Amino acid sequence: MENLTAVALGLIVVVVLFVYAIAAIRIVRPYEKGIVERFGKYQSTFDSGLHFILPFVDRITKIDMRENVVDVPPQEVITSDNVLVTVDAVVYYEATDPVKLIYNVANFYMAATKLAQTNLRNVIGDMQLDESLTSREKINAALRQILDDATDKWGVRIVRVELQRIEPPIDVTEAMHRQMKAERERRAVILEADGDKQAKIARAEGSKQAAILEAEGRARAIKEVAEAEKFEKLTVAEGEALAIKSVFGAIHEGDPTNDLIAIRYLEALKAIAAGEANKVFLPMEVSGIMGSIGGIAELFKKEDGTE
Repeated sequence: MENLTAVALGLIVVVVLFVYAIAAIRIVRPYEKGIVERFGKYQSTFDSGLHFILPFVDRITKIDMRENVVDVPPQEVITSDNVLVTVDAVVYYEATDPVKLIYNVANFYMAATKLAQTNLRNVIGDMQLDESLTSREKINAALRQILDDATDKWGVRIVRVELQRIEPPIDVTEAMHRQMKAERERRAVILEADGDKQAKIARAEGSKQAAILEAEGRARAIKEVAEAEKFEKLTVAEGEALAIKSVFGAIHEGDPTNDLIAIRYLEALKAIAAGEANKVFLPMEVSGIMGSIGGIAELFKKEDGTE
């Protein structure tokens, strides 16, 4: 009986030691930090890996150090020009100090949500509707800076803030659509008018260039014709000069007598008289030629008397 009792006690001790050992082992994942408290007081911070604690004495709380997101619920915000818009956003954050995140804020998710909603109303409330719809980056940057400064004491860094939507009322949306349509139609009319203007300018420039080229072509043609006529006249004049020079040289080489010259002169006068002119002008210096003609006449008379 005593042996059975000893065996049972031994088994109980072994089981208790085994359970105690199991309870003493804690594994911290690579993306986690472990906050250890002993009798309710902060003891240490465990990094990732295998750790041992005192069961029933130490208590460990694991903090996720990865980037997380807080979904800010939709809320109605009034802009500075008194337009009611519905806005929601998401906030991305990551823990930087697990001790502050545990002891400085009771419910970080709720605190971050309310803080984001409050500052979102403040930022958009200082803007007009058109500015709020076109300044998403500005709103995101302003909210991130405000939330990052406010959550620094909580051991959290705000990575970025993104607006999901900014929805004005239905009547305002319809008015904006009509305005956008009118603006596009106005731009289309302006573009069409500019196109017509550019086309007319292009046609005018084309006509101008064509007229200039045509005038230049005519000027070159006239110049070429004038040069051709000038060349032709020069060529004719040179040919006549050469002909006269040749004739004059032939006459001198033939050594003509006054009688022959007189006969040729009479033939020339006959040809001149045969023309349509009513008057014939003879040169003044023809005394030598006329004397030769008189001698030829005397010669003919002598020949007639002899016969």
